[in-house]
Amino acid sequence: MKQILLATTNKGKLKDVKEILKDTDLEILSFLDFNDSPDVEETGKTFLENAELKAKAAFEKYTIPSIGDDSGLEAFQLNGEPGIYSARYAGENSNDSKNNVKLISKLEKFPEPHHGRFVCAAAYFDGKEVKSAFGEVRGNIIKSPRGHNGFGYDPLFIPDGYDNTMAELSHTEKNKISHRLKAFKELSKYLFKE
Repeated sequence: MKQILLATTNKGKLKDVKEILKDTDLEILSFLDFNDSPDVEETGKTFLENAELKAKAAFEKYTIPSIGDDSGLEAFQLNGEPGIYSARYAGENSNDSKNNVKLISKLEKFPEPHHGRFVCAAAYFDGKEVKSAFGEVRGNIIKSPRGHNGFGYDPLFIPDGYDNTMAELSHTEKNKISHRLKAFKELSKYLFKE
């Protein structure tokens, strides 16, 4: 069984990725499996740059082929905010709730619907080269959270073609359409090459 290290301590993200890749022979490790995982600063200017930073830092620390990903929500009326700052939109000590409140307050001055997209950039690094992939799901951002599944902005986002928010969908339903699914399915083409 081939080991892959996912450069994250986010349990929600790890659960998503494990479900997406459940039918493979990959053993998915994460920073949660180690006591001394690196704290990778997201200093990139794009989702892809941040994903590459994480993948390279993980490989350099553990010499296990690694995947870094960076994902977030882009509100079109806010010129792509929160974008790469999605996880820390309300400041350095932000959490999902504070980030959601800030996003709703910034969108209030614009007419509905609030179109946007979830995006995910994923990068795989095996010590030799970086392979990358991108995924997105478009939809609308609503003013009050709905649902208790998922994490981040999931309670505020209704994907195109659905009536439920990402947080109202089951984990399996969400992973059939998610930005992370699209990026990791694309990236998985590289994971099985020897």
